[in-house]
Amino acid sequence: MDPSHRKILQNNRSNLVRELDPSKLYDGLLSRGIFTQDMIDEIQSARTRRDQARQLVKDLETRGSLAFPAFLECLCETGQDNVLQFLQDGGSPHPPVPAPVRPHLLPVQIYTPKDTDKPDKRDGTPQKEVPVYPAKLDPLPSPFSDPEKDKLSPRPTGRPRRDSIQNYKMDASPCGLCLIINNMDFEPQSELKSRKGSDIDCNRLERRFMSLNFVVTVKKNLKQRQIRQELSALSKKDHSKYDCCVVVILSHGTEASHNRFPGAVHGVDGPSVPVQIITNYLNGQNCPTLQGKPKLFFIQACGGGEKDTGFEVSPDEVQPCAGGVDDQTDAIPMSSSSDSLSMSDEPDARATLPTPSDILVSYSTFPGYVSWRDTLSGSWYVETLDRILEESGATNDLVTMLMMVNHEVSQISAKGLYKQMPGSFNFLRKLLYFQAPPLGQSQTPPY
Repeated sequence: MDPSHRKILQNNRSNLVRELDPSKLYDGLLSRGIFTQDMIDEIQSARTRRDQARQLVKDLETRGSLAFPAFLECLCETGQDNVLQFLQDGGSPHPPVPAPVRPHLLPVQIYTPKDTDKPDKRDGTPQKEVPVYPAKLDPLPSPFSDPEKDKLSPRPTGRPRRDSIQNYKMDASPCGLCLIINNMDFEPQSELKSRKGSDIDCNRLERRFMSLNFVVTVKKNLKQRQIRQELSALSKKDHSKYDCCVVVILSHGTEASHNRFPGAVHGVDGPSVPVQIITNYLNGQNCPTLQGKPKLFFIQACGGGEKDTGFEVSPDEVQPCAGGVDDQTDAIPMSSSSDSLSMSDEPDARATLPTPSDILVSYSTFPGYVSWRDTLSGSWYVETLDRILEESGATNDLVTMLMMVNHEVSQISAKGLYKQMPGSFNFLRKLLYFQAPPLGQSQTPPY
């Protein structure tokens, strides 16, 4: 596809998802060879009209140079003039792209001279009009299809089957279980400060995941052993009727030895649980009913004790944003393995586990650095994550939204000096789109 046409689609994706009726376009795009039947089947397998429209636009961007003109032609033929209008008027600073127009072919009168020796003399008998165009037009060939393969391969049924990026199934109701562990008040022997403002983060994420159709359970001020017990109980639940599982941990954090996921989070009694062990509870071996389903972990805790002062860039690269007046960190110095792990941790840490497919761990900060939290408004990371999910959850996939969170948090400064950079370890195999709230329902549930 021409880059200018792809740019028009990208700039108008939100409008297309909202306004487009994809069901009227399937026949036209199929007959023109823009989409294959398998592609149509995959789009139709999406749960809602918005999901179908989103997938259609994404697939359209991968087709050839004929795709965009054919798309405009289909819009014109199916009476979707409002969509056609904003693609032509608002999609590009250049003049609007005209919709292709089929030529109107007229029949040509054919006559046969009666006397070949006198070609200027015509028979006065009316002649039969014969159309010169073919009775049926063949569809345009697609540069991405193999006619022989399409002809010989039987058409499968059910969920998407293409060998390309697909979407996770996320249409169960409820979509899944969400466990939030919020550690605020630490015991004196832990030598860890209370995490003022963490209740704001907890309330935000509880409301957010409820709006995304998750069953949310909140646990507060858990000791190390209790954290492990809650995760073990979650892994033993039957997730067969759900499509996803979410774990959110708000606590103090530190560095820990690992070979896959860095960092550890502290119980209110002081000892910590490595993030690697936290994710192991829900992997395919320990939780069979979550096999092949996305497991999401959001960690608001420090990855270490180092404070990032950033580096100087040109003014065009950054839009400074000041942090709160009472910013604190969630860090303590790195502890030894004997401080972080009890004897019961060792078998899990040494066990050979399958590849952590379908797992994403989102960290509030880069490993080794502190994570900032405002005691009055909550942490930078959670506040930004909550807002991005509200504003973009209906149109963007999770990984895209996390990159948006990374960018926005990176613009904030604590006390005019210190910076923070979130990040994630992504082992998802497909795109993940959360369920949008029902029409007429606010995306942000009330307190």
